[in-house]
Amino acid sequence: MKQFKFKIRGNNYNVEILEFEKNIAKIEVNGTPYTVELENEIKTSKTPTLVRKKPKISEPEKPQKAAKLSQIKAPLPGNILEIKVKAGDTVKKGDTLLIMEAMKMENNILADTDGTVEKIYVNNGDSVLQNDLLIELN
Repeated sequence: MKQFKFKIRGNNYNVEILEFEKNIAKIEVNGTPYTVELENEIKTSKTPTLVRKKPKISEPEKPQKAAKLSQIKAPLPGNILEIKVKAGDTVKKGDTLLIMEAMKMENNILADTDGTVEKIYVNNGDSVLQNDLLIELN
């Protein structure tokens, strides 16, 4: 059936498994036959077991005050070319708030909701990173 070579404490052993049924194996070690009884059958799985962390249970969000702010963030790193609105301006969903250069392209940053420009966090010529806060709408 199968042949194995072992080296135990400097001694070499040639082991051949002749027959194997349930927990009894007939083997030959360096030409001498033995019958061996196994205590526990060892099963190995070829499929790895995935271990996942337990998901964190988030606490419910606290209700905000009456006015909900919409935060407009930079989608990519880039430079602010032109700001089209000022604090206090009323905007509609889809209106261009500012123009930003990113990856050698001009990108219009649009309002995601109707509202009033609450605060502008950038100026013309500023460099921003991805997810930097640009404008808050109320």
